[in-house]
Amino acid sequence: MTVIERDVDAMLIPSGDKVLLPAGSELTVVQTLGGNVTVQDPYGQLFRIDEKNASVLGEDYAAKVKAKEDAASEAAPGEFHEEQVWEQLRTVYDPEIPVNIVELGLVYTCKATPLDEGGQRVSIEMTLTAPGCGMGQVLVEDVRQKVSSVPGVKETQVELVWEPQWDQSRMTDVAKLQLGWM
Repeated sequence: MTVIERDVDAMLIPSGDKVLLPAGSELTVVQTLGGNVTVQDPYGQLFRIDEKNASVLGEDYAAKVKAKEDAASEAAPGEFHEEQVWEQLRTVYDPEIPVNIVELGLVYTCKATPLDEGGQRVSIEMTLTAPGCGMGQVLVEDVRQKVSSVPGVKETQVELVWEPQWDQSRMTDVAKLQLGWM
C-alpha cells in the first residue's frame, strides 16, 4: 500500500470518468503493465493513473518514468517496419485485465499504407471486451499514441468497431494461459 503525498488526476475504472485522488489517499498497485498503473483504494474501487503521473506512487515509479523518457529521447529515427507497430500494440493493456490487447484478440485489423509525401498511415480497427466499457476512448488514445511513436508513422487512425462482437474465442493461447484458463 502507498499513501500519495500530492493530488493526482486519475480515471475511474471501468467508467472512464476523470477523478482527482487527493493527497493522503491509500492506494494498492494492482497492475503496472504498459506503463500506466492500475491502483485500488481500500474500498475496492479501481483507478488508472497515467504513466506521466506514476511518480506520485514513489521513487521506483518516478525512476521508471524517467528511464523511459530518456530511452525515447535517445531513440534514433529509423526505417518503418510493421512488426514495430505490433510491438507497440502489445504494450497496450486493458486496465482491468493483465493481458495486452493483441493477445486478448481486441485488434481486428492493422494496415500500413504508404503516403505520397512519405511515411505511413496506419489504420487499426479494434473492439472492446464489452461494448459499454467506459475505457474505450482511453484505450483508443493509448493505441494512437503508441503507434504514432513508431518510426515512419505519419498518421494513425484508430476505429472502435463492434462487429464481429468480441468473445473469449478471440483470445490467444498465451492470453488464456496468463489468465489461468488453460
